[in-house]
Amino acid sequence: MPPVQDLGLALWQCPYVSDVGEALARLDQAAAQARAQGADLLVCPEMSLTGYAIGARAVQVLAEPADGPLALAVGELARRHDLAIVYGYPERHPDGGHPFNAVQMIDGQGRRLTRYAKTHLFGDVDRTQFSPGPALAPVFAWRGWNLGLLICYDVEFPEAVRVLGLQGADLVLVPTANMRTFDNVPRLLVPARACENRFWVAYANASGHDTVFDYGGLSTVADPEGGIVAQAGRDAELLVVRLRADARRDARTQGQWPCRRPELYRPLAGPPDGR
Repeated sequence: MPPVQDLGLALWQCPYVSDVGEALARLDQAAAQARAQGADLLVCPEMSLTGYAIGARAVQVLAEPADGPLALAVGELARRHDLAIVYGYPERHPDGGHPFNAVQMIDGQGRRLTRYAKTHLFGDVDRTQFSPGPALAPVFAWRGWNLGLLICYDVEFPEAVRVLGLQGADLVLVPTANMRTFDNVPRLLVPARACENRFWVAYANASGHDTVFDYGGLSTVADPEGGIVAQAGRDAELLVVRLRADARRDARTQGQWPCRRPELYRPLAGPPDGR
């Protein structure tokens, strides 16, 4: 088995546009720029190709299956630039309910590797537009790295993040649509989640505003010690970092893992009052 290589990671912080064709054209440009800067993987914001707060009717109209036209279009971009891409889109519900708020990773050959539907819905916008995903996505291997997926509000639940850590994740990718009023998430919670689980967290946020929200930017990459490797400002930006394979190996041998006592944590699966 060949040695695990360093990973070039790009976070695309961008404002939303209402036209899917324009969103794909901008993704094409961002992918070209990311690849030129040495990225192997590009992570886009939550619902990056359609916009986030667009209303339940628009979400229903734009929703498609995981192998639909958007997946084909992103697959072609990924092949052209030899770049893996994680993007957000509304996914059609198999039973006809509200669509899922979904993300999908496509590799540099245009192959769909995995998809995930947001499990923790935030506020009225999420709840009126989407159905909650039924399960956390399993950790998956890519180029020797173990990757996990979450979406925005999910990362604020330590249990959801810990599940990925228990599966051996090295890096958790979090497409996001976080607002300026919640800067504590990229500044405090994302580094904390990385530190307590001894892995990297890549938090790719939107910027700008739409008719409902003012998005806060501050896309962040946090390392296994809770340090902020890189953090964007408020405006549109492409953040590119390189994650070292040897640091990945060292991270799993340190921290709290040997001292855990799972038998004490069973109440975490119950309601807050313990019933």
